[in-house]
Amino acid sequence: MISEPARPGAMRYVLFDVDGTLIDAVDNQRLVWRTWAAGYGLDPVEVYRVALRTRPMETFAQVAPDRDPRECLAALHELEDEDVRSGTYTAFDGASELLSALEPGTWALVTSNYEHRVRGRFARTGLPVPKVVVDAAAAAEGKPSPVPYLQVAAQLGAQPENCLVIEDASSGVQSGLRAGMTVWGVNAPTAVDGVHRHFDSLRGAVRDILAFASGPHPYRPDGAATVE
Repeated sequence: MISEPARPGAMRYVLFDVDGTLIDAVDNQRLVWRTWAAGYGLDPVEVYRVALRTRPMETFAQVAPDRDPRECLAALHELEDEDVRSGTYTAFDGASELLSALEPGTWALVTSNYEHRVRGRFARTGLPVPKVVVDAAAAAEGKPSPVPYLQVAAQLGAQPENCLVIEDASSGVQSGLRAGMTVWGVNAPTAVDGVHRHFDSLRGAVRDILAFASGPHPYRPDGAATVE
């Protein structure tokens, strides 16, 4: 972990990843990729291992290099859309309370998924949707590139140093750090490399996220990173 930027007195913004951060979709993702792999006669364990660290088109290039990637993507999208309609989803504890407490226009979503699926999942879990959502179709480059987070900051009219990124995975953490933002990790037993603060759960971070959004940084003046 590293020390974080701070600019006391400025407007604060909170930028959330979705899957693994606000919505618990691990079982859904595993099932979708297992079904997709079965359709191509591939090892579902290996396919899911690759999918966890790459974007879909990169996954196809590694696990099914002899197949038409557009066909592969269409099959995956069909499975994912069906999962949004019929799958079981759960919001992480604290998500509803947190998002409802944030002022409109001060928070946004940055996801590697697609906005219509995010809206479907949020509707099914009762979570509010912000005005700004940067999804896989909106960003020219995906995480770990800084582009998605810089893009959402621009849409909000925010300076990167006044943004707090909430993430659960390495690619998202690196994306936020490369964008020059404060990054906190949640919902993981150990801290992802680079995060400024780590919380075992989203619930455990709620109070501090709201404090960040409403006033001066609630950290020690030396800026030392902490694990909680």
